[in-house]
Amino acid sequence: MKTKRVESADNPEDGLLRDARVYLSGPMDFVASRAAEKATGWRTRIGQFLRRLGVVVFDPWEKPEIRAMHDYGREGEGTTDVRVAWTYKGGEEGAAARAQVAESFWPALHIDLRMVDTSDFIICYCPTNVYSVGTPHEIILANEQRKPVLFVSPYVSFPTLSRLKEHLAKDAEGSALLEDLVSQVPIKENKNASPSLWYMPLVGGEQFFDGFGFDRYRERFGWTEISLDKNEEDHPPQKPLLPFLEKLNRELPLKWDRATKKFVRNDDWLLWDLRKHQAGASVVDAKQPKPPKRASRSSGTPAEKG
Repeated sequence: MKTKRVESADNPEDGLLRDARVYLSGPMDFVASRAAEKATGWRTRIGQFLRRLGVVVFDPWEKPEIRAMHDYGREGEGTTDVRVAWTYKGGEEGAAARAQVAESFWPALHIDLRMVDTSDFIICYCPTNVYSVGTPHEIILANEQRKPVLFVSPYVSFPTLSRLKEHLAKDAEGSALLEDLVSQVPIKENKNASPSLWYMPLVGGEQFFDGFGFDRYRERFGWTEISLDKNEEDHPPQKPLLPFLEKLNRELPLKWDRATKKFVRNDDWLLWDLRKHQAGASVVDAKQPKPPKRASRSSGTPAEKG
């Protein structure tokens, strides 16, 4: 896919998203590689992109420092290793072991939900083939607080599986084992990038995206290729998230009103205009898009001016 040159992002000082806070939600536990996800995953790229717009980014891989509670809720590649201690053994010994495992993750859960609570909106990446529990919890919390949720549901396909089936075409036993594996996992494609039906009423139809649109920005940010790039090359997004965010920095999006069958103002987009004062910070107002600049009138003779 040929990379298109994109002009630099808007000046953070002028944009609606300046000082807005966003939380990045999505699977972390059952991803292919926690190490790769933390180092070069979608959150890293989205964070770099949004910080250019002056946004405060809450990334669960890089939790903010907490005063007087150093490293509280930190997560790393080995955070989930504690699950090996889980047991269904009865009695006090089993109860104590389960309680220890559960309580060990409470700080991470606590701080992630607090970051959602503190955010102005959240961005979710939810492939339909990756199991996730924390993400629905975070989406529901944001929904209850009437915060916008920008939801990326990518195309899911398995080209390697197709090639393996062709490779095993003359191997009856191997083909049977492969079909059993496909059924057991299960391996299911999502050819139209449709999200789960449960998410649709929670998020709202206009806030779903079928990809990020990373390719248009890779040169500017110096991003090295990852698996997401190949997926978006094979399935170019029709509604990518990153151009939407650039536009959001200039004007607030509308929402679809089913009653009037029209696009109307979306009052979930409450972006505070915070100004620092000597005694702290004060809410001045909710941010509003700047009115379009009027074209300058050229000077002329009195006769020309009529």
